[in-house]
Amino acid sequence: MISNVIFVIILIATILFFYRNVRIIARNIKLGRDVEIKNNKAKRWKLMFKVAIGQSKMVTRPIAGILHILIYVGFIIVNIEILEIIIDGITGTHRLFAFFGPVYNILVSSFEFFAVGVVIACIIFLIRRNIIRVKRFWNEEMTLWPRSDANIILITEIFLMSALFTMNASDRILQLRGLEHFVNVGTFPLSGLLIPLFNGLPDNTLIFLERFGWWFHIIGVFAFLNYIPYSKHFHVFLSFPNVYYSKLRPKGEVAIMPSVTKEVKLMLNESAMEPVEEENAEELTFGAQKIKDLTWKNLMDAYSCTECGRCTSSCPANITGKRLSPRKVIMDRS
Repeated sequence: MISNVIFVIILIATILFFYRNVRIIARNIKLGRDVEIKNNKAKRWKLMFKVAIGQSKMVTRPIAGILHILIYVGFIIVNIEILEIIIDGITGTHRLFAFFGPVYNILVSSFEFFAVGVVIACIIFLIRRNIIRVKRFWNEEMTLWPRSDANIILITEIFLMSALFTMNASDRILQLRGLEHFVNVGTFPLSGLLIPLFNGLPDNTLIFLERFGWWFHIIGVFAFLNYIPYSKHFHVFLSFPNVYYSKLRPKGEVAIMPSVTKEVKLMLNESAMEPVEEENAEELTFGAQKIKDLTWKNLMDAYSCTECGRCTSSCPANITGKRLSPRKVIMDRS
């Protein structure tokens, strides 16, 4: 009973803190200049499903793309189990959905295969970033925090998946020993490989390991949820609206700026008189000097940036040794 109360308190605190952080980000985005993006709704929905959900842009770089998709899909599918864990935590039940029988076992088994995929992909990404040191992850704008941020997330995901395996392996042994509360739901194919390591342990130790894995995983997910708004990984949420509101114009097309057009016309017309300064006239600005010179979409772009460096590694100026970095421009906005 006490553990249920503690869980509910942690759950409520997690939701409230996440809501607060999201509201702060939403407020910051709304500081930008207003711009209407309401055209071609059908095309925008199609693009969102293709890019944000279907991850179509990722496969242009096959190795990183496939690994990213594996983590993306795996983490989402594995965390379907979070629904059961939350209900169990509130009500005090254990594996509430076990009444589905063989279907439940198939689902949990599939979760384990995806979890292994996530762990493998995370390890490869850690090697690419810290041992192989792929160049775009070590540009000058990639200071200690951006590099640490990526490593924190990857290591956290490995620990979260490991906690699931520990929980399932301990749970399975307790099921086989016939302990009350541990309903028999069948064999777990991958966590079952850990059974020989745990099989000689007494019941109390196994119960501790099962509970430790359970609490570690759910608290880790809650902490992860509230870390995300401070991380580049907030793109997990913002990628959907950001892709929906993306430009549909042809690549490279530059929007006409009335202020620039006016200045050019004055420059080309030598007989034109110098413009008379009107009282209270709005000062023309070129580029962005302050946050309100950017649109809300520009600010959403900054919060959606994954800091992957693909833009910089494809930039002609950067490739030829110039110091221009499109990634740094985006990162500096946030």
